[in-house]
Amino acid sequence: MIDMHKIQILGTGCAKCDSLTKATVAVADELGMQYELEKVTDLMRFVDFGVMVTPALVVDGKVVVAGKVPSHEQLREMLAAN
Repeated sequence: MIDMHKIQILGTGCAKCDSLTKATVAVADELGMQYELEKVTDLMRFVDFGVMVTPALVVDGKVVVAGKVPSHEQLREMLAAN
């Protein structure tokens, strides 16, 4: 069975949100992850995750970073750990 991960990008569509999306997809593909990507733009759903600053990255329901776009290496560590 292949582990399918759910990756969610929380953001309003700003430039940083787009950067986080592109960087996350690049790293996930580099790692060979199987994933479903969802862009969450509803502010009320941000609150459900406890996120007050965007962009945020959620992997399998867990917020791994909020308020910044991590470096390629940091993203690699975050995704590899999940």
